[in-house]
Amino acid sequence: MQLWFRMVAAAIGWFAIALQYYLIVRYKTEGDLVEAAIDLLAFFTMLSNILVALAMTLPWLAPESRLGAFFSRPSVRTAIASYIIVVSAVYYTILRKLWNPEGWQLVADTIEHCVAPALYLIDWLVFVPKGTLRIKSVPWWLIFPVSYTFYSLIHGAVTGYYPYLFLDVTQLGYDRVLLNMAVLTAAFAFLGLVLVGIDRMLGAVEARKPG
Repeated sequence: MQLWFRMVAAAIGWFAIALQYYLIVRYKTEGDLVEAAIDLLAFFTMLSNILVALAMTLPWLAPESRLGAFFSRPSVRTAIASYIIVVSAVYYTILRKLWNPEGWQLVADTIEHCVAPALYLIDWLVFVPKGTLRIKSVPWWLIFPVSYTFYSLIHGAVTGYYPYLFLDVTQLGYDRVLLNMAVLTAAFAFLGLVLVGIDRMLGAVEARKPG
């Protein structure tokens, strides 16, 4: 069941990523493939969805490879779970109010912010071994989102483009943006601790099962 679940989830995830790239190429960069790729990878949403798609693909497609083994680790899969949870939460509490996607853009957005996160969390709850996580792993999980925010600030300072309003220095100033970054980092850390707690609880339940 795990294999088929991950194959279907991977197909859905890669479809949304490819669709989003196509939409950027067609409507935003006027056919410039390189510019479209840069634009796609500028969003934490897309980077997180790519990680989710890789985590749903490599453990069954290349289980003996280093990347397959890496994306099979409970710690790695939990880190990705925290990223995609924040992606979904921020979108539906903040960003969704700022625009009204239609047509294929709505399809891509729905998969990236709702369907893919839901499928990944089901996978994490059902298929990832429990009881192995440690609190000391949480700071390591923060490296990716913190690095992304600093990259966005540097990229924005050079190009003038900020992918998210809460990181837009030209609108908010550095003081407010750095405060937003601190709040987001704290949210990632808190969520990481919650996931470790759930992992330990479920691990204890599994350990008490007979046989």
